[in-house]
Amino acid sequence: MIKRILAPVLAVVLLLSACQAKPGERSEGGQLTIGVGGQPLLVYLPTTLAQRLGYYEDEGLNVTLEDLQGGSKALQALQGGSVDVVSGYYDHAIQMAAKDRDVQSFVSMLRYPSLVIAVSPKASKPIESIADLAGANVGVTAPGSSTDFFLKYLLGKEGLPADSATVQAVGGDSSAVAAMEQGRVDAAVMLDPAFSLLQQRVGADEVQVLTDTRTAEGVQEDFGVSTYPAAVLYSTGQWLENNDDNARKLAKAIVRTLEWIDQHSAEEIAAEMPEEYAQGNRDVYVESIAKVKEAYSKDGTLEADGAEAVREVLAQFIPEVERADIDVSTTFSNDYLPSETS
Repeated sequence: MIKRILAPVLAVVLLLSACQAKPGERSEGGQLTIGVGGQPLLVYLPTTLAQRLGYYEDEGLNVTLEDLQGGSKALQALQGGSVDVVSGYYDHAIQMAAKDRDVQSFVSMLRYPSLVIAVSPKASKPIESIADLAGANVGVTAPGSSTDFFLKYLLGKEGLPADSATVQAVGGDSSAVAAMEQGRVDAAVMLDPAFSLLQQRVGADEVQVLTDTRTAEGVQEDFGVSTYPAAVLYSTGQWLENNDDNARKLAKAIVRTLEWIDQHSAEEIAAEMPEEYAQGNRDVYVESIAKVKEAYSKDGTLEADGAEAVREVLAQFIPEVERADIDVSTTFSNDYLPSETS
């Protein structure tokens, strides 16, 4: 009797296992999943906006967006095969290259990282500079994410150990605002719209900013370059090899979106986005988009000198990157972009 019951159950399990896609396999019928390292964050806005504008569908793609807390979670999902592509920071392609893992960016969305380090109005100690973060509790979207990398890099610039501040995962949206507002962290690496919402809630004068990379000036001051590759679409080399056509279609949809962003106002962009992303304050959301708008790439390209700058930054606090002989040209490609761009 038990054998008769278990036999059909086992058959179903085996069938489902056979049907489940393996990492790197071809995405049949244009169906694919993009893992996003915090979907409401403005740094990843083009990924969602492309779907809202119907540009994925125009390319014959059936795209599912999976919202994940932080870039490290999205990278884990890619490695585990639960997503095909990641909308995350280019940092992770360099990080994986140091581990001899083939991960490549194939369209760039953000040319300024747009990260802000701000001090909580209820910080447990005086914090006037990056050096004062030593011994502080600092919020990041998730440990191992690009917000965490940014903090460690700036601590290193001050001659401090990368672990001289205690990091705490606070996410990137309302949870980060709450952590700062309530003093659960002394400072945080924040992104818009959360940062602008915090300023609106407690008063801009009450939020001290230690550094701001939403502008070219901020990027030059922190990284010494005019542009610094940030949010991109990336995947494994195997997936790109097996999905050349799908990757080109994705890149085309994103480039069309970047062009649309460049040609429309912050108000018009906000009108296309999910209402809940404004977190109940549309005016602040529109203002946030206006502040970050210039940070979006114009054409999806990623420059070699920017890629090398990222490698140099990560090498300062990740021993694996420092020791590895990384050819940055293997970590990104502009070949998937529309021909008029690439």
